[in-house]
This record gives sequence, structure tokens and C-alpha cells, in this order.
Amino acid sequence: MKNNSQKINIITLGCAKNVVDSEVLAGKLKAGNYLTYQDSGKTSDIVIINTCGFIKDAKQESIDTILQYVQAKKQGLAKKIFVIGCLSQRYKENLIKEIPEVDEFFGVEEFEKISEKLGIDYNKVKNSHRKLNKPNHFAYLKIADGCNRNCSFCAIPLIKGKHVSRPIEELVDEAKSLADNGVKELILIAQDTTYYGFDIYKKQMLGKLLNELSKIEKLEWIRIHYTYPANFPDDVLQTIKKHKKICNYIDIPFQHISESLLKSMRRGYSEKDTYKLINTLKTEIPDVAIRTTLIVGYPGETEEDFRKLVEFVKNVKFDRLGVFTYSHEEDTFAYSLKDNVPDEVKQQRANEIMDIQQQISLEKNSSKIGKTFKTSIDRKEGNYYIGRTEYDSPEIDNEVLIKDDKDKLSVGEFYDIKIIKSDFFDLYGKLMQ
Repeated sequence: MKNNSQKINIITLGCAKNVVDSEVLAGKLKAGNYLTYQDSGKTSDIVIINTCGFIKDAKQESIDTILQYVQAKKQGLAKKIFVIGCLSQRYKENLIKEIPEVDEFFGVEEFEKISEKLGIDYNKVKNSHRKLNKPNHFAYLKIADGCNRNCSFCAIPLIKGKHVSRPIEELVDEAKSLADNGVKELILIAQDTTYYGFDIYKKQMLGKLLNELSKIEKLEWIRIHYTYPANFPDDVLQTIKKHKKICNYIDIPFQHISESLLKSMRRGYSEKDTYKLINTLKTEIPDVAIRTTLIVGYPGETEEDFRKLVEFVKNVKFDRLGVFTYSHEEDTFAYSLKDNVPDEVKQQRANEIMDIQQQISLEKNSSKIGKTFKTSIDRKEGNYYIGRTEYDSPEIDNEVLIKDDKDKLSVGEFYDIKIIKSDFFDLYGKLMQ
């Protein structure tokens, strides 16, 4: 293969699924002898911006980033700009008109096209030959793409299409390759991980996949994200209990608890179903950490609906929680409803939920003082090593800070850390000798 000295900077916006897409693309371009960087400020021949088009704030961030690199192009810091991903898929024609300085736009399923544009045979290089963005001791494994749910507020099915699972053998092969290259923590992602396998195996197969991944000796932790509350597969809980390396951690977006809003949101489960599932999770895995996300300000959300959500958060005491203010997205079912909750009320409600969660988090963190946890070291900042327990996912959850005194720790390694202090969202620990 001919040598190629062109430099390509891949900018990734949005969710972890976009991170995986960018890493796969970077791996294929690297195989084509391109010099690839990810999220780098270096001067480059080509900038590829992998965008997000999910909600208003994400779309604005993507547009701002494109315009930033348009300016860089005018200043001679980049020769070409390619835009790919969800925003480009959803608004391609508008973007072509509004930002003509971009050389080309590609949709979410057009990574092969962008590779061909650069003279690369996309299918010749396996997806497992990803070029990981640092740090490389944890990695996301995208087990499926698209979504078969009909949630009223969500544009993902419009952008990504129907749920398409990847075969178990292909995923195990990629996971082994990642582990051989130093990955110790694998984070399973998709739009809906619990639906995994139904399209190709005619039944939910997340439990089976977890069993197979658990056989990979070099993996220390396996973590599950983006599960869906309706029809949660029972065998997944049994599999978590069976395999020590599967983290006692479940990311499951409940979004709301008001019966009328859940129905309008087309979530496919009720308040009763929600409490029943949470009880099952906590009964089957007593020390499970549950992360959820909620939406406030959905059309028609009354003060009574919101108060019910507040009580839900107080009653359940989620280990980790995030809140989105409702974004009125065109072409979704909810777009036909009146966006009648003022923005300032949406933000007030989000702030109130997070204030409550802050106190819950402090209470839970305080209970960990004096206990010892297996901890993965992610990085070093100043005088502290920054790590995580199995109850925390990277970049979104709590962290453990270990003072750099006489003990020298290594990024990517695991240590037994005793918790000596806590605050709202972080723990402080010391190495157990």
C-alpha cells in the first residue's frame, strides 16, 4: 500500500456510540497509511467532524464546531472539512446550503463512502482494528445500532433506523482483539442493549453475549449501558450474579414516573412496572448501582407530575442520575404536542432534581468511608491519581481520588483502595498495603 503522509483529525461529538464509529474509522484510515489524530488541535490536511443531532443543545454544539473548523480552514489550518454522523444524516440538505465551506457531508451509514473518498477499502480492514482514543484500558463495544422503540420524544429511530444486532461471534472477536491490545474494561453500548439479538436470533441474547465475553481472560470488568426498562431479560441478572467480572452496575433510563406522561412518551411500561423492576434489580443484586436518566418539561408535564417524579427520586435513591430538559424535536410524535412548559420552568425542575440527587449521592458516598474497593486508575491530574470502582462508568459517574504521596500507581491498573473521605460526587482513598 502506498505511503500517505496526509494528516486527518477526527473530531467526535455526542455519545459513546459516536466514539466507537470514530475509532473504527481511524483504524481503517491508519491501515491506509494516513496519519490520524482524534480531537487534536494540530494542523491537518483533512478534518472529519462526527456530529450529534439528538437534541437541541447537541445540534448547536455540532454546528458551532463545524463553524470553528470553517474558520480554521480559512486561516490555512485545514485544507478540507468532511462532516459525518447524526446531524449530517438529519439535516444534510440544509447544511449544504447554510455551510458551503464544508467540502462534503456524509450520513450515519456512509463511513464506507468517506473511506472510498480517501482511497480506502472500508471492508478490507476489520472493525476490531480500531484505533482507540486515549486512555486505552477501557473501550466501548457497540453491540447493535438503531432502535425499534417508538418513544415519542426521540429522533434516534428517524436517524439510525431499525435495530440491527451484530453477531455474537463478531463481537467476541472484536472484544478479544481489544483485550489483546490492553483493554481491561469493556462497556457494552447500543441504542437499546436489552433488545440485543432479537432481530437475528429471534430472542433477546444479551445474557448469552455476556456469558461469552466473560470467558475472555484478559478482561477485568464488563459493564452494561443503555438497557431498556420494558421486557428486561431475567437471564441478564442471573448472568451478572454468575460472573464476577461483570460489574454490578446497570444503566437504565426510566425518563419519568407519571402514568400519563409514560403513556404519552410511548415508553411501553407503567409506574407499577417501574417499581417492580427496580425491586427485582435490588433483590437479585443487592449491591447493584443503578444509573438512570430523566426528562423534565415534557409537553403537558404538570406540577403534580413533577412532584411525583421528585418523590420517585427520593424513594428509589438512585446511585447515579442525570436529567435532560425536554427538547422539542421535529418529526417525532411529541412534536405534534404543544411544548407548553417554559424553558425557565424546565431548568428549575432539572435543578431541583439534581439538588436532591446531590444529597442522595453524598449519603451513599459517606457510607463507603472505611471500606475497600477494587479501583481502576484512569489518569493522573496534579497530585492525584483518578480512578473508579465497578459502580462507576468513565466520564459520567463518580471518581476516586488517591493522593500521590509515596505510592506510585499506574494508569490502567487495578488496586485495592480504602475510602477515607467523601464529598457529593467523589471519593478520596488510599492504597491498601
